[in-house]
Amino acid sequence: MSGLFVTFEGGEGAGKTTVLREIKKRLDEKGKKVVMTREPGGSIIAEKIREIILDPAHTEMDSRTEALLYAAARRQHLVERIVPSLTEGYNILCDRFIDSSLVYQGVARKIGIEEVFKINLFATDGLMPHKTLFFDIDPEIGLKRIASHGGREYNRLDRETLDFHYLVRQAYSDLQKKHPERIQLIDASETLDNVIEATWAYLEPLIR
Repeated sequence: MSGLFVTFEGGEGAGKTTVLREIKKRLDEKGKKVVMTREPGGSIIAEKIREIILDPAHTEMDSRTEALLYAAARRQHLVERIVPSLTEGYNILCDRFIDSSLVYQGVARKIGIEEVFKINLFATDGLMPHKTLFFDIDPEIGLKRIASHGGREYNRLDRETLDFHYLVRQAYSDLQKKHPERIQLIDASETLDNVIEATWAYLEPLIR
């Protein structure tokens, strides 16, 4: 596989999806072979699993069921979209991947990082991103952004407590410190323009 696999991670309201779209636009303008995708989702079957996972009505969903559904969606996305694109030399920009499961289900849902990693190791055959950007923001600020901006889907995670989102942030921070060679910290509390430029400054030389 000759393409570069880059994932965008962060808590709710960090702005990573908006930044991802702008980076994709810039790379398109430079004539780079780039695929933008997301998780859960990215393929027809995975998008249907996404609807089940994030449906606000599914409040009774067990945490292990949630973790398994994310892993199932990831597997389908991988075999249908990610691996074929990387093989063809495309660079992948993916909104969330395995780190989201480690953080949200492993830590915030208290299943355990090792347990969730094993599930996903089976799902991905050990494929990990080449680089990951962690968009860090205070959860309180991120959730206020979502509430004030609108236009974003309301999903089951938006019902979680503020303490849950602080657990997510701390878990991301711990992962970044554990894997600094792969995970790059981006200060998402800055203005959108500044966050975009910081992301571009990091990624553009890698994809060049």
